[in-house]
Amino acid sequence: MEKSLILFGLHEMDGVGKKTISKIVTGGHNLPDLLHYDERDWIQAGLRKDQAARLVNTFDEDWIEHRREAVYKQGIQVITYLDEQYPILMKETVQAPWVMYGRGDMNLLHSKAIAMVGTRMPTVYGRKVGEKLTTEFCHAGLTIVSGLARGIDSTCHEAALRAKGKTIAVFGTGIDKIYPPENKKLAEQIAETGLLLSEYPPGTRAHQGLFPERNRIIAGLTLGTLVVEADIRSGSLITADAALEAGRDVFAVPGPITSPKSRGSHNLIRQGAKLVTCADDLLEEYRMDLPNPEQLPYNRGRSPEKGEGNHPNMFPEVSLSSDERRIISLLEQDERSLDQLVEQLGWDFGHLHSVLLSLIIKKQISQLPGTKYARV
Repeated sequence: MEKSLILFGLHEMDGVGKKTISKIVTGGHNLPDLLHYDERDWIQAGLRKDQAARLVNTFDEDWIEHRREAVYKQGIQVITYLDEQYPILMKETVQAPWVMYGRGDMNLLHSKAIAMVGTRMPTVYGRKVGEKLTTEFCHAGLTIVSGLARGIDSTCHEAALRAKGKTIAVFGTGIDKIYPPENKKLAEQIAETGLLLSEYPPGTRAHQGLFPERNRIIAGLTLGTLVVEADIRSGSLITADAALEAGRDVFAVPGPITSPKSRGSHNLIRQGAKLVTCADDLLEEYRMDLPNPEQLPYNRGRSPEKGEGNHPNMFPEVSLSSDERRIISLLEQDERSLDQLVEQLGWDFGHLHSVLLSLIIKKQISQLPGTKYARV
């Protein structure tokens, strides 16, 4: 039996985690010999007695073939650390997964990719920035990698699909246990043209400790990690730390200084992360390696020789009055009701209504049901 299949079998065993597999693989054991180990051999290999007994009673070629067939019947592909197809970037990281399960286009594991992560409760500003940057990156040929979480992760996956780009969703559960549940439709859409990926065997349910672990895969598959919007305690900062540990680039988008959702990003920038105010700030780092360099914002209708637009604005400039800018500043943090705006701004109703109408005409805000307003 092939070594990669035996490694897959170890990974499928209950009670045998990645640390145990590391003991076996790095301990000089010949993987085919494991099929003939007795309890004493397993214990000498560093396993506990209960683990050794379970392996002696279960671990053989028939069981491994049964597990492989059960996984493949679910439309799930498997790649192990011993396979030639295992992504090189992932192999270069600390604690690379021994086995990964995928549904979709496994070739994307070898594509040029960027991780885009952020808060699960983004502001209008954060969502808008995530959508804009994702679209530009997809046009340049980058694959977008994120974690299918609520908020910025979902925003970037959805924007990649709309842009006809490629995206990878890395799970903190088994691929058949979509979390959060409301993203089931999104996961199905990603599987059609992108890739769903997990290091956890099918059937693994959501558990708080699994999600920080999966962040190292998000970082490990990519050239760099971009934090779109994050509070000081955001889980997305774990992905940034994993990127640094893997020797990858870290980028961050600045946000309004009044928004708590920007504190994590600003802290990263203070620590040396590259500030991203437009797509080119990131793309210029990888220009020569991208599959569609002619699609970079820098190259679309611009003339660098004439000094035109080396750093285009993320959003088109619109002339705004000081009062209009005050309302925009509030709505970039979150939507507001008319009553909330009256209370926070202290303006009379007539003046506020006039400024709101002007912003709607300029397509800077939209009116929602219940007399609420949101940043476009």
